[in-house]
Amino acid sequence: MNYRCAFLGCGPRAKGHAAAYKHITRGHIVAVCDLDEGRLNAFGDEFGIAKRYRDLDEMLREEKPDVVHCVTVPTLRVPLMTRLSDAGVPGVLVEKPICIGADDYKSLRRLDAESKTRFVVNHQLRHHPKIIDFLKDVEDGKIGEVRCIDASARLPMAGQGCHVLDLMFAFNGYAKPTVVFGASSGYDDINGTHPSPKAAESLITFENGTRAMLMAGEGAPEFEEGPSWAHKRIAVYGTHGFIHWRMNAWERSLPDGTVERGQKNYAEEDRLGQANHTNALFDWLEDDSKLHPCNLTTSLDEWLVILAGYQSTIKARPVEMPFDPPEDLLDQYKRFVGVG
Repeated sequence: MNYRCAFLGCGPRAKGHAAAYKHITRGHIVAVCDLDEGRLNAFGDEFGIAKRYRDLDEMLREEKPDVVHCVTVPTLRVPLMTRLSDAGVPGVLVEKPICIGADDYKSLRRLDAESKTRFVVNHQLRHHPKIIDFLKDVEDGKIGEVRCIDASARLPMAGQGCHVLDLMFAFNGYAKPTVVFGASSGYDDINGTHPSPKAAESLITFENGTRAMLMAGEGAPEFEEGPSWAHKRIAVYGTHGFIHWRMNAWERSLPDGTVERGQKNYAEEDRLGQANHTNALFDWLEDDSKLHPCNLTTSLDEWLVILAGYQSTIKARPVEMPFDPPEDLLDQYKRFVGVG
């Protein structure tokens, strides 16, 4: 099958989604939609897309896409995802972060329970070639049983902390978290759409006994020079080995005790990762048993860990999982740190 794919949102991040279609054979872009006519036409020209709309409902009615890439600001997630679900779009790839607080988290939990649309959150790192390679190492037991995971990002939780948290879940076999003990400070709202603590750390205990440390924002480690977005990383430690993935480099222990190191090109890996991520949605649409690893349910489970970190900061105690976050949790956190 060759899937009819459409884009909702034509901003900079959407270009990464669209460029991946050079590596996709089971789908093609039939239409794009954006309220900004200049951005819409520039995007359409760059990627050779003739059908251009400023009205979402018109695009859905006329084009009947199989898949929609929803690449909009996170403050619009709930209404736009609801409209796509109500229109009966079979598959939707939603840019991260999936939420900004607890109120939209709860709304999306309800939508997830009711909708027939297969929503996937765009944690494309999960499908980077090197990440796939490392996940296979862990699955094959090459580092033994996973005991500890250390992940960090220089951008805040809503920026890229959620990205490395998704990798944490993947490398731990999607075990359920049982306790989150977090400490956060400050407040930042990137572009008015990505509210987060300026610095946040959480110690996470999983049901399988694995312990994990997540750090995002100010103070997160840097291994090479570069902009703030260029410092995502995750290290996974097993009973007899480790792996360490960074933006442009990697490390892996070998059975003889030595360490193998290498370089990679993040931009090249990201294009392939985006293509693999999109193809995995096609797989899920074709076969119920091929559940996309970044499905909405799992992504909301991950976001609840972030909310637990906020709650733990406010209450100054560990939070047992799962927990029911108050809808105004983000506002409570802002008041706690003296904002608003």
